[in-house]
Amino acid sequence: MTYELLTALAAFAFVTSITPGPNNLMLMASGANFGFRRTIPHMLGVGLGFVFMVVLVGAGLVQVFDTYPVSYTALKVVSIAYLLYLAWKIATAAPPNEAADAGTPMTFVQAALFQWVNPKAWAMALTAVSVYAPSQSLAAIALVAVVFGAINLPSVGSWTILGQQMQRLLTNSARLRAFNVVMALLLLASLFPVMFQ
Repeated sequence: MTYELLTALAAFAFVTSITPGPNNLMLMASGANFGFRRTIPHMLGVGLGFVFMVVLVGAGLVQVFDTYPVSYTALKVVSIAYLLYLAWKIATAAPPNEAADAGTPMTFVQAALFQWVNPKAWAMALTAVSVYAPSQSLAAIALVAVVFGAINLPSVGSWTILGQQMQRLLTNSARLRAFNVVMALLLLASLFPVMFQ
């Protein structure tokens, strides 16, 4: 891979990793509700889960969508339904002090598995592999995955820190509920590009 192409890949990875989407909005909500330390497994699940996704997409999963286009439509429907469920869970989440057991941050495995129903993650992985690893050689796919891994984790971490800093403003349950409703609405808004694609 040339230096210019590597620079373009890094820029693509940064822009797609740092901009709002389901992962980042959920991490911000988790940071606000549970703090940075308790959200670390969620962040690692997002970062490493996406790297694994890129590897599998590059290893041939993209051909499934080319061969069976209806599989992409089915994935889109399942993804949208799950994100609607998550938006509802965020909007109706009780403040941690009101429901100690009801509110828990997403685990590493849950966050890693979430990548498979995240429309933005699919768009990122499919684009990254088709544009920056068109040969689908092991070296090219590995390089795309490594670049995303190196850029994605600090990017999603910044959203968690932003959420944690929001705790200063979310000092009562009414503000925290309002914040959670806004995060849920933003999560729903992130679905519009997918639904009308």
